Amino acid sequence: MYNNSEQEKKLIASLIHDDESAFCELYALYKNRLMYFAMKFLKSREFAEDVFQDAFTSVWQNRRFLNPDSPFAPYIYTIVKNRILNLLAGIEKEQQLKDIILKGSVDITNDTEDKIVDADLNQLLEKALQDLTSQQRRIFDLSRKEMKSHKEIAEELNISVYTVQQHISASLKVIRSYLVKYAGTYADLLLLLFCLNS
Repeated sequence: MYNNSEQEKKLIASLIHDDESAFCELYALYKNRLMYFAMKFLKSREFAEDVFQDAFTSVWQNRRFLNPDSPFAPYIYTIVKNRILNLLAGIEKEQQLKDIILKGSVDITNDTEDKIVDADLNQLLEKALQDLTSQQRRIFDLSRKEMKSHKEIAEELNISVYTVQQHISASLKVIRSYLVKYAGTYADLLLLLFCLNS
């Protein structure tokens, strides 16, 4: 029914050995279809995004237990489906809690606090990028900021796709090492931020 493509088998095999680049590629490969799947039930892009990211956080945390020869699609869809069911079951209780908070608070906006947190995260991530070599930073920016494919980057810089993949993989290892040092348990979650535009 489901068959892993050779590309997916290689990505999963690499992911099992802590390859952040493979994780980001799988993340990008499944994002649109899983977001669409989740939004059909949740009717909210924000909730769908939370479910999707939570599912891939679970994939990263349990990567050592993956089997490259087992289809990945039903595995990730099952995780997302269970997250959706749990979320739907809790929405009514959550709404009741929000109503209670609304009644007891005049100003419930956290815009200022959110902006401070975002600024702190951006500063941390920017410092992590400073540890990259100039070539790694250039390739990383082309991939994550300009959202270019590995093939497009290879053609622009006149290097092989494999070299691009190696640079991105090395970059992610440097970044994660920095985040583990300065962000502790949040390192794996922050890694997701680098995959959003993959």
